[in-house]
Amino acid sequence: MFKHFIRLEWKSFVRSASFGTNLALKIIMGLGALYFMACFAIMGTAVFFILKDNGMEPLSAINKFMIYYVLFDLIIRYFLQKMPVTNIKPLLILPIKRSTIVHYSLGKTILSFFNILHAFFFVPFTIVLLYKGYGYQAILWHLAMMALIYTNNFLNILVNSKNIVFYIVLTLLVALAASQYYNVFDITAYSQGFFQNMYDTNYWFLIPIILVAIVYYSAYNYFKNRLNLDDGLAKKSDLATTENFTWLNQFGTLGTFLKNDIRLLKRNKRSRMTLIMSFIFIFYGLLFFTQSIEAYDNPWMKVFAGVFVSGGFLFTFGQFIPSWDSAYYQLMMSQNIQYREYISSKWWLMVIGTVISTIVASFYLYFGLHTYLIIVAAAIFNIGVNSHLVMLGGAFVKTPIDLTTSKQAFGDKQAFNVKTMLIAIPKMLLPMGLYALGYYLFSPNVGLIFVAGAGVLGFAFRNYVFTQIEKIYKTEKYATIAAYKQKN
Repeated sequence: MFKHFIRLEWKSFVRSASFGTNLALKIIMGLGALYFMACFAIMGTAVFFILKDNGMEPLSAINKFMIYYVLFDLIIRYFLQKMPVTNIKPLLILPIKRSTIVHYSLGKTILSFFNILHAFFFVPFTIVLLYKGYGYQAILWHLAMMALIYTNNFLNILVNSKNIVFYIVLTLLVALAASQYYNVFDITAYSQGFFQNMYDTNYWFLIPIILVAIVYYSAYNYFKNRLNLDDGLAKKSDLATTENFTWLNQFGTLGTFLKNDIRLLKRNKRSRMTLIMSFIFIFYGLLFFTQSIEAYDNPWMKVFAGVFVSGGFLFTFGQFIPSWDSAYYQLMMSQNIQYREYISSKWWLMVIGTVISTIVASFYLYFGLHTYLIIVAAAIFNIGVNSHLVMLGGAFVKTPIDLTTSKQAFGDKQAFNVKTMLIAIPKMLLPMGLYALGYYLFSPNVGLIFVAGAGVLGFAFRNYVFTQIEKIYKTEKYATIAAYKQKN
């Protein structure tokens, strides 16, 4: 039966309307996967000797921070790992056991890249341990680590159904890291012994193996009990509330679109996740402005950070215009509406999000006035230039959005095409180049003027730019409608 399921998956892939795009993307993703696998393999081989040269016992040092490795892996999976999808409607009317369907869907995740990638670290590291005389206990430790990775794999499936678990894990990770950094509480003093026991004893490794079996059984029961049409297709009923936002009526049609977008952001899981991601992007600059990473400690990379700090909402929301309205796009296009007003409402929403992000990011004043001015200049560039580029790229992204799921908050594979890739290049390189030009030829402040000046210039020509973007949206309208009808 599993062989039959695999054959159906293959037919679904090759018969997809986006087969060409998916194939090209999968080749590029495969090359990227090989790169990360090579990095993990090199790290797994070299980390033993690096730690040894720095006077640390390698296995003990790895075990000390393994708690963060496991928690961070779970968070990364939540955002990036694609959940297994099986179309159950035609299967439930066939003589196929529900347990077989669930086992197959869960079993697909075993070969996930997010599991195999960790093996490229733990296998070389374990081989080095054996070569250095750590004995057969190194194999037991390896089995325990891989069991924890697969525990995360199946736990992630449950987390995606219960978002509260994700928020708990994220809060726990941040709290533990902050408390250790400020010498309040060091969790590694306790967790190190737990992971070390998986090597020191001959039975402790069974704990993660039992844990992965429990989590798998829980995920299996959870989905098996809900594997029916009544549960799978039923709509959740909530108390209806009315939000008029009457203060936006003064803006006419533009206000109507803004009200719809505000309701969308408040009411749907996917759009709410976009707001969360936008807030997280505000803290992205800490990697650059704290000088904690040497490669990031240069002028142009700080502008790169400023673009993301102020433009988190602009990028996460703007890249899917008009996909946010894919559920009713056909109806909307059949109405007598002005496309100019439609895209203007999206633009103003991105501008408001950029301004709010810039104000929230005022805590970067702690690192100096110039640091915050970088963020302000980048915000002006985002409003004047990147907002237009994002909307232009959205015209070529024909990916319908499921507003009921929080997955793929960073993007979707079907959003990849050559046009969007080319449009994305100047979003980052242009402000970095302008700042570097002013920085090295004149002074840092002149670099800021160049970046902000480009934003002001883009804002001044926004009417002309809007007219050109409107033409492109109208040209792509029917292709977009056809794409939103695709279910595969």
